[in-house]
Amino acid sequence: MSDFVIENRIWSPEETLPRDRLEALQLERLREAVRRASQVPFYREAFARTGITPESMRSLDDVRRLPMTTKNDMREHYPLGLLAVGRDKLARIHGSSGTTGKPTFVAYTADDLRLWADLCARFLVAGGLQPGHLVHIAFGYGLFTGGFGLHYGVERVGAAVLPASAGNTPRQIMLLKDLQADALVCTPSYALNIAEVMRGEGEDPRTLNLKVAHFGGEPWTEDMRREIESELGLLAFNNYGLSEVIGPGVSGECAARSGMHFQEDHFLVECLDPATLEPVPDGTQGELVITALTKQAMPVIRYRTRDIASLDRSPCPCGRTGVRMSRVVGRTDDLLIVRGANVFPSQIEEALLRVDGTAPHYLIEVDRPGHLDEVTVHVEMRPQFFSDRMSQIQALHDRIAKAIHAVAGIRVNVNLVDPQTLERSAGKARRVIDHRRDKGLI
Repeated sequence: MSDFVIENRIWSPEETLPRDRLEALQLERLREAVRRASQVPFYREAFARTGITPESMRSLDDVRRLPMTTKNDMREHYPLGLLAVGRDKLARIHGSSGTTGKPTFVAYTADDLRLWADLCARFLVAGGLQPGHLVHIAFGYGLFTGGFGLHYGVERVGAAVLPASAGNTPRQIMLLKDLQADALVCTPSYALNIAEVMRGEGEDPRTLNLKVAHFGGEPWTEDMRREIESELGLLAFNNYGLSEVIGPGVSGECAARSGMHFQEDHFLVECLDPATLEPVPDGTQGELVITALTKQAMPVIRYRTRDIASLDRSPCPCGRTGVRMSRVVGRTDDLLIVRGANVFPSQIEEALLRVDGTAPHYLIEVDRPGHLDEVTVHVEMRPQFFSDRMSQIQALHDRIAKAIHAVAGIRVNVNLVDPQTLERSAGKARRVIDHRRDKGLI
C-alpha cells in the first residue's frame, strides 16, 4: 500500500450542507426536474395520467408518486426521444451498448458538461487528487462515458491528463514508467492485469510512481482492493455512476473509504426491494433508483439502475453529509439463481480472494445438463503455487470449493487452470457465461 497521505479536502461547500438545508434544496430541485421533464412527451403523458405537477411535489416522499424509467424506455425512444431541449442546445452525445446492437444514447448541454466535470472533481479530490498530479486514464474514449467524464474531472481539479485509452498493456506500462503518473484510472480488473504483465516481465509493479487509483466500470470487492493495493503500492478508491443518469460522478469515496458519498444535491436516491419496489431499511441491500435533479438535456426520473447496494446515513468523519452507498454487490440482471439460491458473481470473487494461491481471474459457467443446475468456476492459479504434485493441486481445489460454499452457499465444480490462460479485458471483465439462457431455460 502507498504511504501517500490523503488530506481531507472538500471540493464544493454543497457537500457539507446540513441535512435540513440539503433536503430543502432537493425538494426545490425535484420540482424543477418535474417541470423540465414535462417537456418530454414520455414524461408529460405519464404525469398527466396521475395528475403530477411540479407544485404537487410537497415533500421528498412525493418522489414515489412519479413514474419509473427503465433502460427499455430509453431503447423504445431511440435515438433521442427523451430530449427536453432542442438539438441546437446539445453539446455532446454519449451512449452505452444495448442488447439490440444499438446504443442507448444520452445527451448533454454545455451546462450538463460543466456539472459533470464538477461532480467528478468532487470524488477525485476526496480521493487524494491534487493540482500538479498526472493522471493516467486507461478507460476507452468514445461513446462510453467513463473516459471523458474522468478526463474533464481531472482537468477541473487542475491536474494533468494522459489519455492513454484502453488496451495495449505493454504500452500502458511503458507510459506509466516513463511519465511517472501519480494516479491511475481504469477498471479494477485491468489494474491487476497491468501488475500481472509487469511481474511476468520480471518487474515490480510497486516501483511505479502511482499514489492513488480511482476505479469504476465493474463491481469489485474489498478483498480485490487489498490485492490491488498490495500489488501496485497505492491507495485504491471506488466511485459510481452510470451513463443513463450522467456517467461517473454520482458518488465516490472520501479518505475514510467507508462507503461512497452520493452527490445528493444533484441526485435523489432510493433503495428499493426489486420485487416489491418498496423502500428497504438503511443497511439493507436493495435496488438503487435515481432521479437526476439538475440534468438539462435529458432529465431522468426514478431510473431503475438494476444495481444492488445499501445506504448508510450515519455521520462520516470527513464532514460530508450526503448519504453513503455501499459497493455494488451485483445487478438484478446479474443475479444467478442456482437451485433456488441467489448468488452474485461478486460473492464468488470474495471467496476466491480469501484462498491463498488463486489469482483474481475467474470465469463462472452455469448450465443445466439434466434437471439440476450446475456451476463450474474456472480459476487461475498463481505462478508460485503452480505445481505438478496432484496432492497440492487437490488441496487448493478443496480450499476453493469450501470457501465458495461458505460465502455463496452453493456447491460448485472447481476447474483450476494455468496462470494467464483466462481472457483479459481492458474494459469490463466478463465473469459469467450462463448456458441456461442460451438454451432458453431461464
